[in-house]
Amino acid sequence: MHINLTGHHVEITESIRKHVIQKFDKLERFFEHINNVHIVLSREKLHQIAEATLHINNGEIHAKSNSDNMYTSVDSLSDKLAKQLNKHKKKMNHH
Repeated sequence: MHINLTGHHVEITESIRKHVIQKFDKLERFFEHINNVHIVLSREKLHQIAEATLHINNGEIHAKSNSDNMYTSVDSLSDKLAKQLNKHKKKMNHH
């Protein structure tokens, strides 16, 4: 899985980068058909925003999360993506 991490109005520190990679490694263990991931971390006033698009074999999955802390935003984002991947996995198993 290739991870593309971009920052808008926010510096991507080494600790943020490690946190993101750790979270997305867990997603890949959960669902192995993720080809690449585009993650954008940004800040708007007091909001720390994390959004990602996962490119998977049968399309793509997008989610967005924001809070007052970037780590919390990334955690919430990965939870949302896990739920969407779970739904996608169930759909694939029904066919």
